[in-house]
Amino acid sequence: MHSIKEEKVYKLLMVEDCTTIIEIKENEEGMIQVDFVTGPPSTESVYRNVTNYIIEWFDLKTDLQPFYEIAGQDTLLSGLTKNFYGLRVIGVPDLFEALCWSVIGQQVNLPFAYTVKRRFVEAFGKSVEYNGQIFWLFPEPQKITCLMSEDLKELQFTARKAEYIIGIAEMMANGSLTKESLMEDLQNAEQKLLSIRGIGPWSAHYVMMRCLRDPSAFPIGDAGLQNALKKLLGRETKPAPEEIRQLFSSWENWEAYAVFYLWRSLSS
Repeated sequence: MHSIKEEKVYKLLMVEDCTTIIEIKENEEGMIQVDFVTGPPSTESVYRNVTNYIIEWFDLKTDLQPFYEIAGQDTLLSGLTKNFYGLRVIGVPDLFEALCWSVIGQQVNLPFAYTVKRRFVEAFGKSVEYNGQIFWLFPEPQKITCLMSEDLKELQFTARKAEYIIGIAEMMANGSLTKESLMEDLQNAEQKLLSIRGIGPWSAHYVMMRCLRDPSAFPIGDAGLQNALKKLLGRETKPAPEEIRQLFSSWENWEAYAVFYLWRSLSS
């Protein structure tokens, strides 16, 4: 859904029914610089919408200092926050994309999940070609509602996952499920998400963490989280759920950030 070249991030966005490719980089002053590589926007509102998207995507509004104060006193987290200082919870601003990814990623390894997502995007998403590269938008719910389960099974979705994705698309297309409604009542967002067919505790917390920006979201059953703790603790086996809960009790209201830093440790 984005590409990185020479320390620059490129992404295709749909803003006010128009597509635009943006380039994000750090300028000489150490500030984030955004360029519209396919031409300047026609209205000021496009600039504002793109700015707001980047702020949400990169989690730029969050003050990390309280988290670092907690982590500095913690044996497990102190080393991670030093190694990855400044790391924020990179988001998935689009609710439909976040929900689809949470379904696609269930009980499969990451490489296969990425493969299925790519097939889904390339089969049903919109694209723009620029300088010999194709940029993609995640499929819109309205387009997915027209599909049958067999259409997704051809992309190696299981029958149930295909049904779940189409069902979620229908809810979003008819307005019964919106990001705004979940954000307005964040305390009950988990229960609303769990009421959706195909969304279990892991998926709900993943969406709350990456899309709804709930800092206390805690996908305790995540295999990556368990492997990171196993590695950090120097264990032969993964810690049990009760031990994980005990560890995270010291990080209350910052669980999502602890999870993200633990995920990051797996690639170091």
